[in-house]
Amino acid sequence: MTRGQLQVFPTLEDASRALAAEVARAMRETDAERSRVLLALSGGGTPRRLHEILATEHDGLPWPRTHVFIGDERFVPEDSPESNYRMASEALLDAVPVPPENVHPWRTDLATPAAAAYAMEDELYAIFRGHLPRFDVMLLGLGADGHTASLFPGADVLEEQERRAMSSTAPSEPRQRLTLTLPVLNAARAVHFLVSGADKREALECALGEADARCPASLVRPTDGSLTWWLDEEVAP
Repeated sequence: MTRGQLQVFPTLEDASRALAAEVARAMRETDAERSRVLLALSGGGTPRRLHEILATEHDGLPWPRTHVFIGDERFVPEDSPESNYRMASEALLDAVPVPPENVHPWRTDLATPAAAAYAMEDELYAIFRGHLPRFDVMLLGLGADGHTASLFPGADVLEEQERRAMSSTAPSEPRQRLTLTLPVLNAARAVHFLVSGADKREALECALGEADARCPASLVRPTDGSLTWWLDEEVAP
């Protein structure tokens, strides 16, 4: 396991452009090898620009052969301003030729977060043919409290080794969340964190340190893949 490689850029715009170029390269390379790309997007506000750059400045990507998931979701309607799926759709998915059947949003239309988590596990089982999901590209962010995806400090879900997707509870609204679990994050071929802002400097220092459940991002250490941190100068150590 590794703490990862740090890539530092003057601004979030610069970091987003560099990461978009790396994602585009990985997509093309993976498509040439296997004719199928498995991509997990991150939510929140930080990756919006990354998504826009992928949609508008990288032509010819193998979107028709790409399956797209989102690492976590708020348990809100898909048209809610809080929805990660809505952000991903507006910034990226609506602008690229990815087949609708290749987009796998969390089922927030179901009655409970638990039901939505089980539905996602069914999706993962079908796409990965029953094996532990191994994404070609896993995009993640970092919260000021050290959380990533919807894995929050000290949560029981951090101990989960069997489930692939679970519900979780956030310390702020909307509190009901859905998330891929650590075994899925750590099985990815390439994990990329995009982090910006001085308010996350302490969390980044923790994430780069020893594994600690009080800082869930520190538990993301791919077992057989790469880990890269794409940072702006405000957050860089």
